[in-house]
Amino acid sequence: MNKPISELITLENNRIGDYAAASSYEWLAVNGIGGYASGTLAGSSTRRYHGLLVAALNPPSARFVLLSRLEETISYNGQTIELSANQYPGAVQPKGYQYLEHFSAWPAPTFIFRPLPQILLQKQIWMCRGSNTTFIKYTLLEAPGPVEIHLTPLICWKSYHAEMHPWHGFPFIQRETPEEIQITSVPDAPPLRLYAPGSEWDRATFWHNNIEHERERERGLDWREDLYCPGQFHLKLDPTESFTLTATIEDTLPNADDSWYELIKHQDNLLSIAAPKDDIETALTLAADAFVIEKGPCTARATVLAGYHWFTDWGRDTMIALPGLCRDTGRMDVGSAILRSFAVHVNQGMIPNRFPDLGEIPEYNTVDASLWYMFITGRWNDKKVADDLLPILEEMMEQHISGTRYGIRMDPGDCLLETREPGTQLTWMDARVGDLAITPRVGKPVEINALWYNILNILAERSPGHADSYRALADKALEGFQKFVRSDGRGLYDLLPATGDPDDSVRPNQVFAVSLPDSPVSLAVQMNVVDTLERELLTPMGLRTLTPQDPAYRGRYEGGVWERDSSYHQGTVWPWLLGPFVEAHLRVYFDPKRARAFLEPIAAHLLEAGIGSISEVFDGDAPHRPNGCIAQAWSVAEVLRAWRITRE
Repeated sequence: MNKPISELITLENNRIGDYAAASSYEWLAVNGIGGYASGTLAGSSTRRYHGLLVAALNPPSARFVLLSRLEETISYNGQTIELSANQYPGAVQPKGYQYLEHFSAWPAPTFIFRPLPQILLQKQIWMCRGSNTTFIKYTLLEAPGPVEIHLTPLICWKSYHAEMHPWHGFPFIQRETPEEIQITSVPDAPPLRLYAPGSEWDRATFWHNNIEHERERERGLDWREDLYCPGQFHLKLDPTESFTLTATIEDTLPNADDSWYELIKHQDNLLSIAAPKDDIETALTLAADAFVIEKGPCTARATVLAGYHWFTDWGRDTMIALPGLCRDTGRMDVGSAILRSFAVHVNQGMIPNRFPDLGEIPEYNTVDASLWYMFITGRWNDKKVADDLLPILEEMMEQHISGTRYGIRMDPGDCLLETREPGTQLTWMDARVGDLAITPRVGKPVEINALWYNILNILAERSPGHADSYRALADKALEGFQKFVRSDGRGLYDLLPATGDPDDSVRPNQVFAVSLPDSPVSLAVQMNVVDTLERELLTPMGLRTLTPQDPAYRGRYEGGVWERDSSYHQGTVWPWLLGPFVEAHLRVYFDPKRARAFLEPIAAHLLEAGIGSISEVFDGDAPHRPNGCIAQAWSVAEVLRAWRITRE
């Protein structure tokens, strides 16, 4: 029997009692339209992206931080204890994390503090689904008598990619009523409303200076911030009594109790439909929900957010993650809506690589996003969607055959797909610094052509008017694909360039020639691929992007922009690759128990970094430290998908 969700992902004081540990754990709450709330278990903000209300002003994008944090102090019987924490130059003050006894991730981030031996205070943070609204609820679980609570909001108005600093005229307007204050940062900004019923308000207008964001310093970016303090709320709680502060930019104030019950109902419904078989599958199902954006009254499109905190929706990530996020959780209708949503943006046979966070023009600089779209749509279990979108798939195929952007076209000689524009980074290994593509892979990449062969087979089956021509192309592509087979038993070449010898770098991309339904290579070669990946690239957290035997291998993902991007696909571990690796291993060895064993270490990662989710990347070298985004869509989706297919 599965645990209650409130007991699934929990941490006790012995793991979070010092600042280094507590600040390394991050929590996340979302509103389903692109907005979120996030911070650390220490209470400090270690990233510019942290905030109690990060609103999606043009859902699911244009995310701005409005309410950064609340400084929390309690008073009882002449004693005053600060529950907050901030990192300043040379010091961390106060040290409220010392009083944190317990944290649980679901049904909402829940903190239990014991500031004094006889006092137990609970704080819960959640967002209203479909609304740029955050609720922060305090409940006095235990106390001999009334306890005073003082809440100091720290305000900003910034893109979540930036740091906040004072400027003349900020805020534009500050209005106060007995139960609510409103801060309008600039003339065209939506007012931030802080609703605190039953509290008293003391006005203040000063700046809280020199807050340091340690994770940004590590990333080689600006890392100091100043925040505006408009005043302080004061309230008194009796034992077992609760108080909820609402932070919103909505015209109509959402009801906290209604929103809480809606959240519980939503999570119960997710689990009822997905029917997870164990605690890990339950946790991954709940984690998956954070990335799914349903089409609604205020959202521009149904889509998938690639990762928290800084990614928007990317075509490639969306399509790779879609089976795990939607099909394997029983949300086929949402997945179908996402496929239809992307169909609207097909241009020159391509879906967008990404939608910018600010601005309306999508970017199309990718070769694989469109292939993944054709593959996922062609094999989608919703027959009506697959049938309705078939003409679009045929159009996309014809554009790829004849040629589209970036020199992407089918080589008529061997019927393999190639890219011909030098200096571009069109595959998922897309790191770029300035004008330099770190892993360009111009020519015929192995995973692109494994996908290409599968799509030709799909259309040969599903396109009655062109079945014979697609079948003939598939047969020629199958023959041409044999040029990828290495003679040294290490699987497949990574790339066939336009000129020169094949690229013999041992990378994980060859896994798709085994994991995809129609393998273009023999069983013996498939086994060579799987054995090579297990021997040279597999780690407990996923597959390395380059073998450590290669001189270009980089074992740590760290440093500034140049250092990080130059190692992004040069040895860094990506957990999403566990999905195709486990599938490939099952195909050649038929051993679900052994395949499941490859996933068990990553399950333990749910209790580190982004609590309850899976990070974007890990170091290639042990101990495989997590890095990048704290919650990545295809990491969660592919581990969930692999977990399900290894059920015995």
